[in-house]
Amino acid sequence: MGSCWEGIDESRLLIAPVPGANGDGSARFLSLRHPKSGVRTSYLLCNGLLQELHWFKQPYGSWFLGDYVSEDGSLYTATPIDPVFIMLPLFEDARMKKGDDPGKFRQLDEILFVNDYPGYQQLFSIAKDCMEIVCESKEIGSTKFFRLDDKKVFAWLHYKVCQLKQTLPALDQNYAAREEKDTLADSVSILGEYLKDDPWLKLLCDHFKLNLPEAKRIAADIEVCPSAIESPVGSSNFSQGKNTSEKKTGRNVKQAKKVKVETESRNIKEMFTRASRRRN
Repeated sequence: MGSCWEGIDESRLLIAPVPGANGDGSARFLSLRHPKSGVRTSYLLCNGLLQELHWFKQPYGSWFLGDYVSEDGSLYTATPIDPVFIMLPLFEDARMKKGDDPGKFRQLDEILFVNDYPGYQQLFSIAKDCMEIVCESKEIGSTKFFRLDDKKVFAWLHYKVCQLKQTLPALDQNYAAREEKDTLADSVSILGEYLKDDPWLKLLCDHFKLNLPEAKRIAADIEVCPSAIESPVGSSNFSQGKNTSEKKTGRNVKQAKKVKVETESRNIKEMFTRASRRRN
């Protein structure tokens, strides 16, 4: 993958689904809010599926990209993310819940309108299909309205925890020897990477009788391929042919380094031509 977003000259390597292989053939980078921190974060919408971007870099390394050497040896990967995680904060704010009042029903286009984040508008069809799992909905004429439902959200999160708890032992043999409660705590903490502490992470911890600070500490120790937060990947079209959880299972890993900006990429043919001239 080369320089596939507008205004950026550096080359980056991205492992992602090929646009058109299985889907509508389109792909673009979107700038959205991270569901836990609210920080501007880059995602990839490819073939109608939302992909989370991760970043990995060895201490030393470069990439050969066609006839060029990319001095920056960093690697981006795109993995599927459940869009409900991304939408949850928006739907929580949109209902304007106060106390025991369940809040208001809102139209989807109103919910997805976020100042300075036009990328959410690209997720309209995805949200329409997936958000009913955590929302009440009603139709008035040809218009559909949504309101987040606490019971549905909790049922969805509970299912996610149970699925992850069953999956972790199969991913890492170290989990097979651990106590069930520890695996449960890890499952909750991994989901906590995508949930605000209040109310959702706290709700899960209370239900499973886990300590919230401990769950957050566990999440900080879990190995993660860093997300492409505040990366140079903007909201632009993905160029096919010029070439983002999933979940974290290790421990005791150093903090992610900042992305190193690529400098002085050279054409390989020019390099060999210059070398030949020196010999002559």
